[in-house]
Amino acid sequence: MQRQIDDFLTSLQVEKGYSDNTIVAYRNDLSQFVQFLAEQLSRDSWKDVKNDDLVGYLNCLKWDREYASATVARKVAATKSFFHHLVTQGIIERDPSVDLDSPKVRKYLPRAISEQEVERLLKAPTKDDSSRSLRDSALMEMLYATGMRVSEVVAVNVEDVDLAGGCVHCVNKSSKAKERVIPIYPRAVEALENYLRDGRSKLLRNDKEKALFLNHRGRRLTRQGLWLIIKKYVEEVGIETPVTPHTLRHSFATHLLNGGADVRQVQGLLGHANVSTTQVYTQLNQDKLREVYDEAHPRAH
Repeated sequence: MQRQIDDFLTSLQVEKGYSDNTIVAYRNDLSQFVQFLAEQLSRDSWKDVKNDDLVGYLNCLKWDREYASATVARKVAATKSFFHHLVTQGIIERDPSVDLDSPKVRKYLPRAISEQEVERLLKAPTKDDSSRSLRDSALMEMLYATGMRVSEVVAVNVEDVDLAGGCVHCVNKSSKAKERVIPIYPRAVEALENYLRDGRSKLLRNDKEKALFLNHRGRRLTRQGLWLIIKKYVEEVGIETPVTPHTLRHSFATHLLNGGADVRQVQGLLGHANVSTTQVYTQLNQDKLREVYDEAHPRAH
């Protein structure tokens, strides 16, 4: 059964260009499903799996293991995609997941911090000129200047940054068609110049390392490492609003729209395939306008 999973994941990566993160998630999801089939139902062949088995697995995820609906939905999507693959490959005749319903996922509005909180956060690493402080300053300025995803920022190489042109070339691992060039404001350019001149060289251990942002071992900074850096400064400056690794991305989009940017322009900067994904930020903008209206209009009280 594992061999069919490996073949499926290879096809996703090679033929459809799925990202490494998605492949890892699908592998974990399907391995968990195989374990359930073996331990709970003694199934050792995909041909023996029935719709009732899938319903039982779904109930196990929701009620026994108490997974969030978004997690269950992803696991169901992985399973349905896999069984569709088995049918197209002629490994099974009927798809037992056809009638399997995915749980409804509650949509959460992304949280943004205020412009004043962003200013405090970006100033935090500038208290000294150590190599790590220079890196942290450049890193957070880059995040807020571009709205790039955490995975995209840590993937940036030195050659991807054009400081003279004031832009960065953002490479999306899952799709070459989604690569984009994003402008960088002057203060971010200055922070990057300082880091490249006086910080990165002190962190570097191997001249062949291409990564822009390095950890203390001289290797490419990881997503987890980036999150720990942001968390440190959030606590240091006393921001009470919950902050996640993508908070600066959300703040970037929200503040652009508040400043009058067109939603289609913001969509391009964020790298969203569909404008509907970006329009969630317009909802945040409308909520803010309503709040201001209710407070300011004389007949709203």
